[in-house]
Amino acid sequence: MGDTADSAAAAGAADKKQDRTAAKLAKQIGAFAKQHGGAEGQLAHIGQAGTRIVLVGTDGGWGDLVAPTFAVAQLAAEKAGLTLHEEFDGEFAARVRTGPYEWSRMAGIQLGGSENPAA
Repeated sequence: MGDTADSAAAAGAADKKQDRTAAKLAKQIGAFAKQHGGAEGQLAHIGQAGTRIVLVGTDGGWGDLVAPTFAVAQLAAEKAGLTLHEEFDGEFAARVRTGPYEWSRMAGIQLGGSENPAA
């Protein structure tokens, strides 16, 4: 019987940790949405690292967060009231506005710009 009680306690502790993590992420999503006049998002598995929460603001600003699991990412999005897209399709991606920094980092090498510094 002790094993069952220990397992239940461990599961309860894990659920509480997931809830705290989701609440923290939801707070960050809310802050992003407030700064950018609203936001929508998309969840993408990134392997063992977890799930990426891609955020696109109404003003075209964008950012991302990483949740440890897909379930935590979904819970965080739900808590924040974030509208989620199934895919990062052309219509959704077209809302993203990039600046000079992104252009130099993403396309600089292909356009003859300087290479990104080695890590």
